Amino acid sequence: MKQAIVRLVVLAILLVNQALITMGWNPIPFSEEEIYQGVSAIVTVVIAVWAWWKDNPVTKKAQQNEQFLKDKGMK
Repeated sequence: MKQAIVRLVVLAILLVNQALITMGWNPIPFSEEEIYQGVSAIVTVVIAVWAWWKDNPVTKKAQQNEQFLKDKGMK
């Protein structure tokens, strides 16, 4: 899934770059590989933070729910 998201974002960036070239503006000054690496790094960080957030009771409500499940023997 991560690779599909990265490829989609890179494609969008490259399409914007092509549109800029067509209109005579300066293109984005990065190679396709550099864009792919940058987007991949960003997506990796976002997914890691999201997975951590989903797997840990961070908010007060989540902590209460966690305690409720422990009290009921469900966890």
